[in-house]
Amino acid sequence: MHVPASFKMTEQSDVLALMKANPFTALVSHDADGLTATHLPTVARQASETLVVEGHLARPNPHWKRLAANPDAEVMMIFAGPDAYIRPGWYPSKAEGGKAVPTWNYATVHAYGCAEIIQDGAWLLRHVGELSEQQESPYEMPWKTSEAPEQYIAALIRGIVGIRVSVSRIEAKAKMGQNRDTRDALGAADGLAARAERSDLAVSAMMRAARG
Repeated sequence: MHVPASFKMTEQSDVLALMKANPFTALVSHDADGLTATHLPTVARQASETLVVEGHLARPNPHWKRLAANPDAEVMMIFAGPDAYIRPGWYPSKAEGGKAVPTWNYATVHAYGCAEIIQDGAWLLRHVGELSEQQESPYEMPWKTSEAPEQYIAALIRGIVGIRVSVSRIEAKAKMGQNRDTRDALGAADGLAARAERSDLAVSAMMRAARG
């Protein structure tokens, strides 16, 4: 991924926060048969000095067998953060000189590492419990795996395969108008806040944060 210096996310805590806030990930790998991608929910955490991403694939999905056959091959996990179309008319400078074109602001993380395939039932049960806890945490009465019949959960566990990626390198980008002057950047942030569609408000907030 091309990451100009002004758009590079440098704080590890910010990178991990973006990954946690956008846990539905694209897992991409390559082998002799070409590229393969699977979209899956994940749990990302800092484990000592290592960033770890855990997830699971459906057992019928052949992707996990391709990963198991190439344990030393690097994989990429794409965490897509908020994005928004930026209108030229939101820049005050457009009215003065017309030098403005449309653009797209966005944040994304590419995490690289080798994939470990896990079929241990206890690990998988712990993982799906943690994933459920992560996603249910905003709710007043969060659902837990213990609420479903034990045999039902056990059958579902047998239908999935775990994946654990110890991240060896990160590319993290937040293109939030840093290449525009403050007046234009804040004008675009105001435009997003007024439009308030999709992830406009999230991008607007990140643009303001980028200005300190």
